[in-house]
Amino acid sequence: MVRLTVLYPKSGDTRFDMDYYLQKHIPLVKEKLTPFGLVRGDLEEGLAGPAPGTAPAYHLIGSLSFNSLEELQKALAAHGEEIAADIPNYTDSKPQMQISKVLEVKEPAASA
Repeated sequence: MVRLTVLYPKSGDTRFDMDYYLQKHIPLVKEKLTPFGLVRGDLEEGLAGPAPGTAPAYHLIGSLSFNSLEELQKALAAHGEEIAADIPNYTDSKPQMQISKVLEVKEPAASA
């Protein structure tokens, strides 16, 4: 499985319209990418930094999972520009993106 992760950096003056993102952008992404093999999407809203009272580094981290790199690349080739064109409608943060292979973490064997 491969995953496209999109991170929206948060600074003091960046805006992020969560309602628009959830009500309009996410349905657009699902509609356009599901026919190309999108199997899962996960969202993480930033709440805080690691130290008490600190701001989160990101407004939101989103990830889109596909069974193969080829599926992901075909999906982005077909609809990536259209999806990216919607970004200014909900944020002025410059998203960072990475494609990764999902690795399975195995539980250690039980000792006798």
